[in-house]
Amino acid sequence: MTEGTAEPGPETPIAEKPRLKEYEGEGITVTFEPRRCLHAAECVHGLPEVFDLSRRPWVLPDAATPERVAEVIRRCPSGALQYHPPEGGAEEAPDVPTTVRRSPSGQLVMRGDLLVMGAHGARHETRVMLCGCGASANQPYCDHSGPCAAPDDDVAEDR
Repeated sequence: MTEGTAEPGPETPIAEKPRLKEYEGEGITVTFEPRRCLHAAECVHGLPEVFDLSRRPWVLPDAATPERVAEVIRRCPSGALQYHPPEGGAEEAPDVPTTVRRSPSGQLVMRGDLLVMGAHGARHETRVMLCGCGASANQPYCDHSGPCAAPDDDVAEDR
């Protein structure tokens, strides 16, 4: 964590423990948290040979190089997609400096060295879209259930 990062304090409850789906490949493991996906489609547009919604499993990590898979996953604004290299490999580095911006529809789009508090404890994150309207059933993450249900406007080229 970077200097000046807030210590854990009171937590906002999350309705249920996060459920992760794991897709293991030779050089990279991809994890997906469905409740956080806001359908920005950075994955399916960026690497359709790996991410294909019409196929089961929809993620084939070995269909591209681990470096390319990691590059596309880092475009996922919500952090629903994450990656883990084999033991000893480089984990995703947080953006420096940490950035926070409010999207036109109200979400807080954050990238950097983050500590997100929830009912199931603190989670270290590098990319999140937090609820800005208070209507999300997946607090503190946005789930598009309130006024922020507008189409995703977090475009990779705008970051």
